Amino acid sequence: MADTSDTRTPAQIEADIRRRREKLAETLDEIGVRVHPRTIVGDAKAKVVANVDHTLGKTYVQVNRVVSDVKAQFVDEEGAPRLERVVPVALVVVGLVGLLALGTRRRKD
Repeated sequence: MADTSDTRTPAQIEADIRRRREKLAETLDEIGVRVHPRTIVGDAKAKVVANVDHTLGKTYVQVNRVVSDVKAQFVDEEGAPRLERVVPVALVVVGLVGLLALGTRRRKD
């Protein structure tokens, strides 16, 4: 069996106790910082900002994809407008604007 008796000097034991107290004080300081209301609120804000940034990033990518898909419907690969699609849509838009203008004009009379 191994001898388990402590062969350290009193000065070594005191130095060890002092190191352990300092480490414990650091740990308690860290815990105090972590549970401080400002830290908790700051962490919560950081999480919200990260979630919003992530959501906005995903939304941007989705909107960009939709815009690209719609653009592909009206513009060919070379960038020229597809008149067979642009003209009917333009006519519908002009018609709707005309109807809205007539409706507004009739309400005023």
